[in-house]
Amino acid sequence: MKPAGALSGSSVTGTAEVDEDRGAGAMIGTVFRSEDVAAEHRFDHWRELIGRTHAPSDMSSDYAADFWAEQRLLQLGPVTVWPGAFRPMRFRRTARMVRQSDPEFYHVSLVLGGGLGVDHAGRADTHGPQDLYVVDTSRPYDVGPPEDNCGVTGVGVELPKALVPVSPDRVGDLLARRLSAQEGVGALLAGFLTGLAQQADSLQPSDVPRLGTVALDLLLAWFAQELDTESALSPETRRHTLTAHIRAFIRRNLHDPDLAPPVIAAAHHISVSYLHRLFQQQSDGETVAAWIRAQRLEGARRDLADPALRATPVHTIAARWGLNRPAEFSRAFRTAYGVPPTEYRLRATASTAPTAPTAPQDIPTGSADGRVVRVPNGN
Repeated sequence: MKPAGALSGSSVTGTAEVDEDRGAGAMIGTVFRSEDVAAEHRFDHWRELIGRTHAPSDMSSDYAADFWAEQRLLQLGPVTVWPGAFRPMRFRRTARMVRQSDPEFYHVSLVLGGGLGVDHAGRADTHGPQDLYVVDTSRPYDVGPPEDNCGVTGVGVELPKALVPVSPDRVGDLLARRLSAQEGVGALLAGFLTGLAQQADSLQPSDVPRLGTVALDLLLAWFAQELDTESALSPETRRHTLTAHIRAFIRRNLHDPDLAPPVIAAAHHISVSYLHRLFQQQSDGETVAAWIRAQRLEGARRDLADPALRATPVHTIAARWGLNRPAEFSRAFRTAYGVPPTEYRLRATASTAPTAPTAPQDIPTGSADGRVVRVPNGN
């Protein structure tokens, strides 16, 4: 896949504004959205954009006359991330194109919807949702949709080959293969990329250095796991990857009221003191217990704002997130979000609450009053 996840946010109309300085570390908004361009120019505009931001390739589509695409560009230091979505099209990079221009990048692609067939480095495979694959810009490739494909969504990532501490010949074992995004470091990488796409509107330029470090560390750890070369990773990358594993473990077990540092440390075969040291180094001094509490409160906040859970008692929602003491939960929630949980729920669900008929008008019971209520998001 070249670019590819459903997008939100501001768009750049007319010409695509692309950051030519890949090391600038600036966050870039959506650089292409098809509805901002006249229909007859959309595919040509898209090809021009891809030609400016990716290794040169021939692009074609059976839907060129009615093309649709969105792409956001996120420059995270040396790593570039492209959440995107587009109608079926083909990318073909020839040996001649490689000789003429080679940026020497690896493209790592996460497919979220639809599918893509990849013919590369003597290997051909079809990739669907929750698959990862790699292509090397120093080799020809042919990427296109399988039959009956209505479009593709996903996230593409590009990183310089020089940053991967493994020879290109060794990485060649991975090229075009279908790799799982549902287990191990692949799942951590996929979770980071999808979260990045979903939260792109709220990110600030000051977030870029840390996000770039996390992205690069997860990519290197993923390559190392797939190639069984963990020994080539730097100690810092190993620590960052271990912390990502620990955070994922905590998120999966927030419902357990017994989740505590000794349990977490034992599950990862490290000491409690080393666990605390990892968090202090990578969470601006935030303790393990504080991070767990914040994740639980955020989960409860989301559930309290869910109209489908309006009938579920507040204490039941809190208990689902491992918060079994109602009084303590109420105090902690108010401290975090400024209002008690019951009041927060009333505000958050007011716009979807049914209204009673008002005589003498004939208004169906259950119609919404259409009010918009702003509530703190806790972020």
